[in-house]
Amino acid sequence: MTGGFELLHPVVQHHVVNSLGWPALRPLQDDAVAPILAGEHVLALAPTAGGKTEAAVLPLLSQILVERRPGLSVLYLCPLRALLNNLHQRLERYADYCGLRAGLWHGDVGATARKRIKEDPPEILLTTPESLEAMLLSVGTDHGRLFANLHTVVVDEVHAFGGDDRGWHLLAVLERLSILAGRDLQRIGLSATVGDPGRLLTWLCGSSTGVRRVVAPDLGVGAAPIATELTLDHVGSVSNAAVVISKLHQGEKRLVFCDSRARVEELATLLRGRGVSTFVSHSSLSVDERRRAEEAFAEAHDCVIVSTSTLELGIDVGDLDRVIQLDSPNTVASFLQRIGRTGRRPGSVRNMVILTTGDGLECAKAAALLHLWGTGYVEPIQPPPLPLHLLAQQLLAMALQEGGIGSNLWQRVIGRLPVFADAVADGTAQQIVDHLVATGMLFDDSGILSVGPQGEKSYGYRHFLDLTSMFTTPPLFLVRHGANTIGQLDPTALLTNDRSFATVLLAGRSWHITSIDWKRRFAWVEPSEAEGRSRWMGSGQPWSAELCRSIRSVVCGADPAGVTITQRAVDQLTATRAEFVWAREDETTVVHRDSASTWWTWAGQRANGSLADALGDLRGETRSNNLSIGINGERGTMAAVRDQLAGLDPDVLPMPSAAAEFADGMKFADCLPADLAVRVAAARLIDAVGVRQVLQELARA
Repeated sequence: MTGGFELLHPVVQHHVVNSLGWPALRPLQDDAVAPILAGEHVLALAPTAGGKTEAAVLPLLSQILVERRPGLSVLYLCPLRALLNNLHQRLERYADYCGLRAGLWHGDVGATARKRIKEDPPEILLTTPESLEAMLLSVGTDHGRLFANLHTVVVDEVHAFGGDDRGWHLLAVLERLSILAGRDLQRIGLSATVGDPGRLLTWLCGSSTGVRRVVAPDLGVGAAPIATELTLDHVGSVSNAAVVISKLHQGEKRLVFCDSRARVEELATLLRGRGVSTFVSHSSLSVDERRRAEEAFAEAHDCVIVSTSTLELGIDVGDLDRVIQLDSPNTVASFLQRIGRTGRRPGSVRNMVILTTGDGLECAKAAALLHLWGTGYVEPIQPPPLPLHLLAQQLLAMALQEGGIGSNLWQRVIGRLPVFADAVADGTAQQIVDHLVATGMLFDDSGILSVGPQGEKSYGYRHFLDLTSMFTTPPLFLVRHGANTIGQLDPTALLTNDRSFATVLLAGRSWHITSIDWKRRFAWVEPSEAEGRSRWMGSGQPWSAELCRSIRSVVCGADPAGVTITQRAVDQLTATRAEFVWAREDETTVVHRDSASTWWTWAGQRANGSLADALGDLRGETRSNNLSIGINGERGTMAAVRDQLAGLDPDVLPMPSAAAEFADGMKFADCLPADLAVRVAAARLIDAVGVRQVLQELARA
């Protein structure tokens, strides 16, 4: 071997060749060695199963051996506990080869193991950002000692953090760790699907300086998509999908993705009813239930596992033959993650069958997503704007971590993160501090801030565990059969309309509820032969403007390249195109039907929300959605729309009508003055680029 391999420590070289039996490093691994050994910040990109973990870990093991770093040197962060569990075995083996250790710390790890880590830290620790925050908040952890020799942070599946508030929280925690360690931390991100890698790496680095490098030899960012086998079929219903899946690829191992827990349960039950060996995985199943299903699936052959996005990331469920998608995911990135679960065996190819249901635009949406993919498009990672509620959370967390903080300390630490620096500079951060003190969230003792009585009341439950989570989750009930916990259900699923105990679906089986402890939020069940149903409350993900415009292209006649479209899908697309015969590329259209009118903007939910608000009394009673806006049936014409929006400035859009409601559902919104909470909500509901695109099309019409 040559290149990067020659730079590795001799012990690492020996085990790569002799213990792992590798004839060579993969291109990504070879290219990543030099910049990581040099201490550069690196974003390593490769398709799923492209060897990204080893690309980071092998040079880091070499670093530790060469520099003889004592104690905890590397944090390896993942978005999912299951992924951590999966990776821990591998990293523990690699570390052991070198006479080093890799530990695991998250909410399912017992107190004894955690105590051992605190007393004798391993060189590598696998954890989540939430567990890191919990460590920093724990009075039983000597933070200075534990993190004194921390040099490097690896963030696996970094794209999963970059698009939501967990990412901002991660970066804020890393800034606090940098202060504890007394040095800039080397940051290494791993990802398979990124539309704008340079921007993502800049985001990941936070305040850290130094050389930054994107390493992506296998991905070929901007290159043509890799060869795959793709089939688009229209089956009309979940029941029909079960029939097709039961007959499709018999004798092979199939992973089926659905984009809701209720659909996972419905499809799994239907498949089992047809005699298919079926396993289930989603976030509302207990850890033990998911682990049993995933382990059994990994060892089986002729079987199906039905999952939400919980298996989208790199969790190992064995050697898959096929991926099947029920209806379309909402992003190209998600599609790439899912199809990347196949094609890992030599000689095999990546493959996916998409089965669409319903008689509306679902088939066109799937074709549109594949059409986008065929152009080489992948969504850029967009961190949520204006995370002021996370700034407030960090103030509370720092006050708890330090036992009290002065104004110089919180500004020096929190102000390190670029997204918070402006808020510190313009006084917004001080406004948040004043609000926290006025409401009793913080207590001001001669300039030293500590957690106040309201902060204790709001977030002190279970040792401030609620302060470590970035999202408000609905109050779910634990479902138990005897001593075994099966999973969790929304309380609305527990009773029938006549207030009797319901029969529910969970883990792909029917259960009848026998008793409920409303105060402790427990429901006890017994197996049932009756048909069960389950539901969970949640809001759908808005579609991007790019996806919506691609749907318009499909209804205007575009077909995705390189995709086998079955006759059933062809028939459905033909029927949809006949329904939208008036649609034109690069145009918005007002359609009149009976007494109602609809303005088809093809702009996405966020842009349409702003446009609907700007329409004023021209707006109709029908709510806007991803593709269209209801307008006044009598007065709604394209000319009237154009006149109403003539003076609209995309950079100065009106306050979204949904902003106050959105703010109410935002975690830590109670830590902000009401006007700031609404400002945060507004920034997240507005799509100025999408609005500008629509206005340009209006001007051309």
